Amino acid sequence: MASFLSSLVLPVAVAAVAFVLLLGLINMMRGGSPNRSQKLMRLRVLLQFIAVVIIMLTVWAMGR
Repeated sequence: MASFLSSLVLPVAVAAVAFVLLLGLINMMRGGSPNRSQKLMRLRVLLQFIAVVIIMLTVWAMGR
């Protein structure tokens, strides 16, 4: 389980966070809608939470 989490799920979660962060930054740099930027940043926070949970599950599974 630890190898599945660390080799597949964790990189996908981190990439999702980075992608949403870049979308939000691009939107702000282009002078896009503030509402869209706010929604993207909220999504980023949610994805970061999920990524941290996956990291903690990976660390826990590796310790077993």
